[in-house]
Amino acid sequence: MDPGGSCGSQSSVMVIRGLSLGQVGFGDWMRVLWKELQVSGLCAAALAVVNFVRLMVMTSVGFGVAATVSLTLVATVVLSDLVGSLLPILAKRLGTDPAVMASPLITTVVDAMSLLIYFQLSSWLLGL
Repeated sequence: MDPGGSCGSQSSVMVIRGLSLGQVGFGDWMRVLWKELQVSGLCAAALAVVNFVRLMVMTSVGFGVAATVSLTLVATVVLSDLVGSLLPILAKRLGTDPAVMASPLITTVVDAMSLLIYFQLSSWLLGL
C-alpha cells in the first residue's frame, strides 16, 4: 500500500503545481493521464520485478504469493498515479481548491483500493 500512497501523492503534487502555474488545465486531462500512465507503468514494472525476485530469493513464499504481491504492486502504483493526477484536475473543475486533493485524501483512497486489488488478485490467483 505504501508505494501507492507515495506515487499518488507525488503525482498530485506535480499536477497541483502545474495547475497553480497555469501549465495544466481541465482540457489537458488526457495528456496528463497519458503521461502519468507511461511513468507509472515503468516505475511499477521495475518495482514489481525487484519485489518478485526479492520474494523468491529471500523468503520462503511460493510463486503464487510472489506473483500476487508483485501484480498488486503494479496495479496499485498505476492506479494511484492516475487517481493522484486526475483528482486535483477534477477539484479545480468543480471550483474547489486542488490542494484539498493532496496527500491525506489520495493516500486514503489509494490504500483502500490497494487492499481491494490485493484481495481480488489473491482470490483469483491463489483460489482463496
